[in-house]
Amino acid sequence: MPKVEPFEQHRDEYERWFEDNRYVYQSEINAVKKLIPDEGVGVEIGVGSGRFAAPLGIKYGLDPSPKMAEIARQRGIEVKIGVGEELPYEDESFDFALMVTTICFLDDVRKTLKEIWRILKQNGKVIIGFVDRDSKIGKEYLKKKDRSLFYGPATFFSVDEVTNFLKDAGFGNFKYVQTVFGMLDEIKSVEPAKEGYGDGSFVVISAEKL
Repeated sequence: MPKVEPFEQHRDEYERWFEDNRYVYQSEINAVKKLIPDEGVGVEIGVGSGRFAAPLGIKYGLDPSPKMAEIARQRGIEVKIGVGEELPYEDESFDFALMVTTICFLDDVRKTLKEIWRILKQNGKVIIGFVDRDSKIGKEYLKKKDRSLFYGPATFFSVDEVTNFLKDAGFGNFKYVQTVFGMLDEIKSVEPAKEGYGDGSFVVISAEKL
């Protein structure tokens, strides 16, 4: 079952997080932007309220939460209600697909990535942004997971685990970018986006459909 309840019940708190953590949010956008293709048609899977799709110029999105989709539509995103495991798009519909802090909420990661592979054109890209389970913030989220409004039902993954999921789904040619190098309450300016992983808590992986 899609894990929509926290987002349906706490929509305002979700939106407020981006305002309260604006430097973290902008750091994450900048990191994703480094790996988003310069051209082509993209879709965000787990688009939420459009906080990433809108500033990144992505016009299409999918989300299981009607309340999140309502906000995303106000931000100009054409949203379909659905889940990653059964994408309502034709084969080879998109040049790239984005997921940001979505992979931890999926019921079936492997099935979703296979579906993304299906809807991408040949050599299309999937870009996944997530909190690395082995990072400072990842470890903190794990400790407080049961008390979190949003991350209670989440399953966190390491970078190596996500890479292996992608390999199994038929993706290759990996690129990695990382940001958010301190704890959230320590960040008072936009953080740099650096190649690689292992230091930053927020990691973005780009992989190509082979």
